Amino acid sequence: MDISLEKVEYRYQAGTPFERLAISDVSINIPSGTYLALIGHTGSGKSTVLQHLNALLQPTEGMVKIGEYEIKAHQKNKNLKPVRKRVGIVFQFPEHQLFEETVEKDIMFGPMNFGVSESEARERARIALNQVGLGKEILEKSPFDLSGGQMRRVAIAGVLAMDPDVIVLDEPTAGLDPRGRKEIMDMFYSLHKQRQLSTILVTHSMEDAARYADQIVIMQQGRVAKQGTPEEIFSSPEELMQMGLDVPEVVRFQLSLEKKIGRKLGKICLSIDELAAVVADMVSGGVRP
Repeated sequence: MDISLEKVEYRYQAGTPFERLAISDVSINIPSGTYLALIGHTGSGKSTVLQHLNALLQPTEGMVKIGEYEIKAHQKNKNLKPVRKRVGIVFQFPEHQLFEETVEKDIMFGPMNFGVSESEARERARIALNQVGLGKEILEKSPFDLSGGQMRRVAIAGVLAMDPDVIVLDEPTAGLDPRGRKEIMDMFYSLHKQRQLSTILVTHSMEDAARYADQIVIMQQGRVAKQGTPEEIFSSPEELMQMGLDVPEVVRFQLSLEKKIGRKLGKICLSIDELAAVVADMVSGGVRP
């Protein structure tokens, strides 16, 4: 499902003495099947953009298109439930949203709230639980008897059970150790491919943006500062550093290596394997100074 933001502005508490401009003139195009990473400092407008993607917020100027739905400023936008069914959001610490007495009931809650029958919701719960790497033996357990990692996966299963076309991930690995972070991110990438989802990742991790995304959008002071492929974005690491943003560790290593050997490698590498291949090619004479 295609999503686009066209010159979107949003003001919190518009028309009051506490009015605050959060984002301005934001235009982003997300074709169906895209994996897009949205990065930027705290307060850059990432979360405000995120909440427009399933109409939790509606623009004070501009328009958001979600599939065939158009959400325009200054218009009464009715019947947004179908939009919210098709766009699932996994917020930070999603396990804090668990509340039912069993895992099965918690996962079934979302689909049944959107009109799915109890029998179908039960089947979806089993499928979604399997997709997040958990077994059906925990369906009758209380979610609060599970480990923290299992609770997070159950909460994610609850979003997947609604069968969304788009999944929005708001810092989904917050609080996890490096191994847990990689497992969760690999799981989302696998789901992205298997289910042909459009995936929007809000993250501070440049490594995750470089490793998984097809497109990257950098937000700064409520506006789009830069957008492009990971190769395009990280080909100017100095520019990112001037914005106060980090770059992937492999890019930092490459810059250090280039400085040490006094030559450029010809391309920005986004993985250790890619960097090793380029260096091997240079050593064998495939790349000239």
